[in-house]
Amino acid sequence: MKILFYCQHVLGIGHLFRSLAICRALAPHPVVLVTGGSRVEAPLPPNVRETALPPLMMDAEFSRLYDANGGTSLAAVKAQRQRQLFDLVAQTAPETVVIELYPFGRKAFGFELDPVLQAIRDGTLPPARVVCSLRDILVEKADPAAYEARVLDRLARFFDALLIHADPTVVRLEETFGRSTEIAVAQVYTGFVAPRPARDARRRMRRQLGLGPDEKLIVASAGGGSVGRELLEAVVTAFQRLPRAAGCRLQVFSGPFLAAEAFEGLQRMAGAGCRIQRFTPDFVSYLAAADLSLSMAGYNTSMNILAAGVPALVWPFPQNREQRLRAERLARRGALRVLAASDLQPDALAERMRQALDAGPAPTSGIDLDGAAATAAWLSAGDAA
Repeated sequence: MKILFYCQHVLGIGHLFRSLAICRALAPHPVVLVTGGSRVEAPLPPNVRETALPPLMMDAEFSRLYDANGGTSLAAVKAQRQRQLFDLVAQTAPETVVIELYPFGRKAFGFELDPVLQAIRDGTLPPARVVCSLRDILVEKADPAAYEARVLDRLARFFDALLIHADPTVVRLEETFGRSTEIAVAQVYTGFVAPRPARDARRRMRRQLGLGPDEKLIVASAGGGSVGRELLEAVVTAFQRLPRAAGCRLQVFSGPFLAAEAFEGLQRMAGAGCRIQRFTPDFVSYLAAADLSLSMAGYNTSMNILAAGVPALVWPFPQNREQRLRAERLARRGALRVLAASDLQPDALAERMRQALDAGPAPTSGIDLDGAAATAAWLSAGDAA
């Protein structure tokens, strides 16, 4: 089965890494991964070939698209992308087209997606099964009625199935999409997509970092880094207030998109026992080696926390409901603890960190984390049928 997988990240990197996990699970099926955001250096699975469209990104308010390379008009970039995507589908003739998030999000990219989807339906492009790959929780919209009507229309016209990457015992689509019963295509819950660390990841990583058996490792992260500066600065400050006798080290991953001046500021703040890096492709192994994680509550980081089984404190992104709803549901299952804004004060955060370290390993949550394998199995079964 030839698969074309379209993923457009615009602010963070969670969408891209969730898509990569699914693509990896699809082996040995060959996958053409179409990306369109700023470059992220991440290893590709052997069965995946990437085609990068000219990069477009979006501002933190999700209000404006811009050329990530600069120097080219937005109209010219959009025209180039539209031609390139259409020609790619024509040349590769995939049997399955998987589109991440659209039409539930990425409305601004309808200019390139709708012509391809229409051409598949009317026979201008080779026939293909078209599937939407959707995360667990949708952000709220200014005009919910118009938004849901548009989504229902696109699903009915262009798609054959909707794969929801969530455990329905934690959260269901109808909680953030009121007209889910009117969706005209098959809805399949796959479980959460959560790559697991290697069996020896904790031992290997702690040896690599030179950690003694009684030393504690704290990992702080901010996903892509476009947001999260406030949390990381609070963690670095609070770490310095932990008792030295605690024998802790702090590893901070700022994210590849954190502004340069903010990254440099973190480096200046870092004291003894604290290391600042932008990014690692082996993040889940660091979590496996850690005794505490502090992070935002994005989909991928939350699932990495669950897969690694590390105690965690999360601070949900305050701009919309998505991260808070996810964090609160996972907290109900005992999988993590949620920080309030007041907890970011240095003394308060240091105390929350100390309590979490003293509490020890996180309890088993029983949440379905096999979403990548289930997605691959569903797509493969459809191919066999």
